[in-house]
Amino acid sequence: MSVPLHRLRLGLATLGAIFVVAVAGYCVAGWDVVDAIYMTVITLSTVGFREVAPLGWELKLFTSLIIVFGVSVAVYIGGGFVQMVAEGEIAKAMGLRRATREIERLTNHIIICGFGRMGEVLAGELHRLGTKFVVVEDESERIAHATSLGYLALLGDATEEDALLEAHVVDAKTVVTTLPSDADNVFITLTSRNLKPDLQIIARGEFPSTEKKLIQAGADRVVLPAATGAMRMAALITRPSIVELIEVVAGRTISEVETDELTIPPNSPLVGVSVRDSETRSRHGLLIVAIGRPDGAFQFNPDADTIFEAGHRIIVMGRSADLRSFCSKYGI
Repeated sequence: MSVPLHRLRLGLATLGAIFVVAVAGYCVAGWDVVDAIYMTVITLSTVGFREVAPLGWELKLFTSLIIVFGVSVAVYIGGGFVQMVAEGEIAKAMGLRRATREIERLTNHIIICGFGRMGEVLAGELHRLGTKFVVVEDESERIAHATSLGYLALLGDATEEDALLEAHVVDAKTVVTTLPSDADNVFITLTSRNLKPDLQIIARGEFPSTEKKLIQAGADRVVLPAATGAMRMAALITRPSIVELIEVVAGRTISEVETDELTIPPNSPLVGVSVRDSETRSRHGLLIVAIGRPDGAFQFNPDADTIFEAGHRIIVMGRSADLRSFCSKYGI
């Protein structure tokens, strides 16, 4: 239990005990219960009404003690309430400031525009993979939910240039727009492309007719959830094993097997080494599915004489431990 909440509960319990003692004291002095309760209320509230009956010196002393203890406990309770409110607001402000500082330090990150069903799933997957990202959403409830999950989030309209700038779009690697409105996604795509020409933009589209507009607006890839879902359902019916393999390649962990995309840096010892000499299969237990070249072309199932070059994207499949060992050896 937090300290302010404990303070409030203790104060209220003490005030209740004082009330009971005061009523009992007046009853012992010969007053009826109603008069005793009334006298206790006007005493503890310090409203200054006239006494119910004349007070002897004993009752005057008793009443004075009730006032002193009652006011002291009331001040104690008020302090706990103020502390609870103040600490909550301060913590909230500090959390927002800390999140702002973290966002300001982001580079080569992902910006997720919209935290609906699709955005939440995307954020969860990026978080699982340890990828840096920030969520931009215009509904405070969704921002609170994203923050509770440990995600960096900004309250703002992603269709506005200022919101994208606040998310440091000029330093970002990719913008993903997941809003249900095609018009909003087109506008975000146009704005993002104008702010950073070499930005990767992945956009959601509800209707097939919107795909062309998003591409014209500057999107590199367009995802049509309805069409993609329907095609996957058909594949699950007709080619279930192939779908399972694709899920492995897409990055899902199945029976300790993972698939990852590794980019070879210029200073990696792997540059200039052939697939055979890298011993990816014999020593590291990894399967090279494909090699992506800087021009976007993919070479699937590369032969043993293929030479690795800087900027190549290697699609490898294997156990997590083997992947870590391979990356450590070749500085990837």
